[in-house]
Amino acid sequence: MATMTHPQTELKSSNHKNNGISNLHELMTESPNDASQGFDTKSALEIARIINHEDAKVAAAVKKALPEIAQVIDSVARSLREGGRLIYIGAGSSGRIASLDACECPPYFSTSPQSVQYIMAGGPKALASPVEVNEDSEELGQRDIARRRPTRKDMIVGLSASGRTPYVVAAVAYARARGAKTACITCNCNTPLASAADIAIVADVGPEVISGSTRMKAATAQKMITNMITTGAMTRLGYVYENLMVNVHMQNSKLVERGIGILMRACHINREKAVDVIKSAGRSVPVALVMLKASVDKPEAVRRLARSDGNVRLAIEDTTMDL
Repeated sequence: MATMTHPQTELKSSNHKNNGISNLHELMTESPNDASQGFDTKSALEIARIINHEDAKVAAAVKKALPEIAQVIDSVARSLREGGRLIYIGAGSSGRIASLDACECPPYFSTSPQSVQYIMAGGPKALASPVEVNEDSEELGQRDIARRRPTRKDMIVGLSASGRTPYVVAAVAYARARGAKTACITCNCNTPLASAADIAIVADVGPEVISGSTRMKAATAQKMITNMITTGAMTRLGYVYENLMVNVHMQNSKLVERGIGILMRACHINREKAVDVIKSAGRSVPVALVMLKASVDKPEAVRRLARSDGNVRLAIEDTTMDL
């Protein structure tokens, strides 16, 4: 009896060549790892040790890309300051990492969901259910980024461990052609995605413990880098004071407690005082912090934050006199 094959998953060497992935096996992320030979014969503790040993290499690989990461941090801060957006785009594990970073910005930095966005190959349903076939389509990549109407104010960051995912490469190239600033995060050198982007962040983490399983070291590197990008950009915008997350959005009891603790620590006050000031500040930690640090009332604190575009330190140090 003949085996039925889904037309979308048939092996077509011509398509692989057209997509530039016919030599996928030659990539570092696809190579066998000598450190994990005989992996399936190891005990649970040996498995954990091998993975841990390999994971220890990730931070060193990311360190080598710090100059490029810094460029992206400044570009993202500039885009957000000018009213533009940071838009991540990825597929598979890379897309899921991108979605996580984008979704965490509103609660941690009180940004709007429109400021930091993500595009996932296959759409939101692909976050939980594999729709990896979409990543082979350049047309879908172009279509999905075109729907966001990228402009020169925006920063588009494509994530692909291989650096060859057609969906992501096409999307980044499209955005760049429309004038948007572009960057990529990949774990292989000299890739089509790096060529398509203005700035290439390459974290060469080496072969995975399980060959080609880029949900491991490669994804860890991408998570570290996206953390750096958004945290760095939000800090450059002044949404962090000292090393405190002062722009926290107090939506639940945990975040309310965090806001109270931040105010207590930053202003060296007791809990009762912190609670009173946060209430009078309309439950806004930045407003409360400016009120206390600059010894001003709520309206003046709000005006200062407006003048500084939300930069808390600049608002505190503002010496502009009201006319």
